[in-house]
Amino acid sequence: MEVKKDSALGLLPLGVFLVVYLATSLWLNDFYKMPILVAFLISAVVGFVIFPSVPFGSKVEAFSQGAGDPGIMLMILIFLLAGAFAGLGQAVGAVQSTVNFGLSHTTPNFLLAGLFLTSCFISLSLGTSVGTVVALAPIAVGINESVPGTLAIGLGAVVGGAMFGDNLSMISDTTIAATRTQGVDMREKFKVNFWIALPAALITCVIFVWVGSVPSTTAMQPGDYAIIKIFPYVFVLIGALTGLHVIYVLVLGILLTAAIGFFAGDIDGWQAASALNAGMSSMFELSITCLVIGGLVGLMRGYGAIDFVLQRISALIKTARGGELGIAALTAAVNAALANNTITILIVGPLAKTIADKHGVDLRRSASILDTISCFVQGVLPYGAQVLAALAAASYAISPLDVLRHLYYPYLLGLSTLLFITFRKRLPKYHV
Repeated sequence: MEVKKDSALGLLPLGVFLVVYLATSLWLNDFYKMPILVAFLISAVVGFVIFPSVPFGSKVEAFSQGAGDPGIMLMILIFLLAGAFAGLGQAVGAVQSTVNFGLSHTTPNFLLAGLFLTSCFISLSLGTSVGTVVALAPIAVGINESVPGTLAIGLGAVVGGAMFGDNLSMISDTTIAATRTQGVDMREKFKVNFWIALPAALITCVIFVWVGSVPSTTAMQPGDYAIIKIFPYVFVLIGALTGLHVIYVLVLGILLTAAIGFFAGDIDGWQAASALNAGMSSMFELSITCLVIGGLVGLMRGYGAIDFVLQRISALIKTARGGELGIAALTAAVNAALANNTITILIVGPLAKTIADKHGVDLRRSASILDTISCFVQGVLPYGAQVLAALAAASYAISPLDVLRHLYYPYLLGLSTLLFITFRKRLPKYHV
């Protein structure tokens, strides 16, 4: 289906989504009140109504082809497996063991720096920034009770570390979305992304040591942990880095987690099945949202809207570096509007790939830029889920701006990404 080349009207569904979601969120002063899937459904209806001269059957076909894109189908399968792995890990106590392990190895003399590193470790293992914040923010509150005045910097350490893993973890929604939309291997993206994130993390750690020292007598009291329950997360990381396909990695990770749970007597067969189902169910909304976004992109492409955007952007972009800056700017703008980095990548990803292909940008770089910029913006949004979860754990005793002053890692991640784009270095050839 092709309505017209250079059609701005074809962008109307996306515009309607942004207006419905953003306007409602601002009106209610709550970016998580309006169900994002409902907003997308409204925009999809608009997408089918515009261009009445186009046969409805052609619109349905374009929508279905977009929703059924092989990349989207694979992404949804990975989301479901990642959810199953996370659900089973929660059921066998692997999540709590991982948290307690990280806290147990935090040096009391460098408590806040250690809290940041623990948050990095937990988020890298679990692949969820919000889950990491929920698990560790109460620890920052406890530190503040012993050392008054450290609440804001403690929550900043937790949120910053959470964004580290959200950006790099092999089972993070953002990593999955970034690699699938760009069509690159997770391991290859990790290699590029790691050298963007590492300097930011190291400098952040030094900053927390410098400004966040507390008395050595102030110590956290973590619970017990079992090393064997941490193995599945280590296996997933190593398996993905060695080049094993992510589907195999997650399936084997699920089997390993289940075996550990059976061996330790934490779960039986029915409990394992229930945990797997609950984990996959947690991914249902995201999976359906992927389908709707894919369908909308298919409609907009058929309407000529994608060509319209590309022509306007291409007029401003002359080099590969310009293409990377364009991808970064689009990602930042959309994420600021949506306050959801995964959905941002799903929306911007297809357009980013087209820009990358047209201007000679290595897809490993475009995938990394999508992920790092979205995590940078998401991490510093005062209305983002991560900051809000941290404030909720502290019973809103401080304002979002107090926490934002100590979000050293997200700011440095954004700066590191800009330096990565500015001082471009050609990567070794990579064949998909």
